[in-house]
Amino acid sequence: MQSRRDFLTTTLWLGAGLTFGTSFTTLAADGQNNADALPPSETLRTRTIPGTDEQLPVIGAGTSGSFVTDIGSDKYQRLKEVMTIFFANGARVFDTSPNYAGADRILGALLEEGGWRDQCFLATKIAADSREVAQRQWAGSLEALRTDHVELLQVHNLRDWQTQLAYARELKEQGKTRYVGITHYTPYGLDEMARILRQEPLDFIQINYSITTPQAAQEVLPLARGKGVAVLINRAFDDGDLFSKVEDKPLPGWAGEVGAQSWAQLFLKFAISHPAVTAVIPATSKPDHQRDNLRAGYGLLLSEAQQRELIAMEL
Repeated sequence: MQSRRDFLTTTLWLGAGLTFGTSFTTLAADGQNNADALPPSETLRTRTIPGTDEQLPVIGAGTSGSFVTDIGSDKYQRLKEVMTIFFANGARVFDTSPNYAGADRILGALLEEGGWRDQCFLATKIAADSREVAQRQWAGSLEALRTDHVELLQVHNLRDWQTQLAYARELKEQGKTRYVGITHYTPYGLDEMARILRQEPLDFIQINYSITTPQAAQEVLPLARGKGVAVLINRAFDDGDLFSKVEDKPLPGWAGEVGAQSWAQLFLKFAISHPAVTAVIPATSKPDHQRDNLRAGYGLLLSEAQQRELIAMEL
């Protein structure tokens, strides 16, 4: 994602004071500069989980690809910095899966090492084709994540969803998870997800939604909102492809009005501007990208006209 790095280097820091009226560097309690803190005059936007009083920050994080490493490696140390920035600024939602090539083990180790487990709204998944496999997988997930419960347990990509959703509900009754849901990562899963939403009580769904894949707004997002189901958004950057597509494009003239100083922030603001969306979960292993992502949770949301303009861009 070279274009994202270039844009951050050349414009983000130069324009920071213009939009927020303050430096992103604040003084910590010990008087030392805390470069991880965002403006103290603003708070990260939150949304309420439908049917509850629980608030979630609209910017969360994923682990697919970005958390694949070895404990103690240089990348592991960068991930620790990423998570320090994340939790220092009030973010909470981390999403993972047992089939992300060991990312859940890295996440669990970092949560334990950083002392962040109590702050974290931890979401993982069941990706299995039978109840027996799911039971073994669940035990492995708890071990990998170094916890005895999660906040959200999801059926991964609708895989054997009838069996696995029933099992997830049993775990919810046992107090092993507070919420259950289903996920998919492409528009091809939206029709089935809509059918499930109509017939099954769910706490959460997780879907892809971006300026180049906005199909979820046609049926699934309104349906989730009407049913009182929380929504997590994955692939808001289309796995990074969006950055190469806007490499030579200037930001819209109105970007500063909504507090956006990078394309990443606009892509994330697009996702969270839909009223059905609870949080978006971009994955990163880079501290500067984590800071950039979090800033999308500040400032104004996009109007419907601004959202349509982004969708209509020739990408």
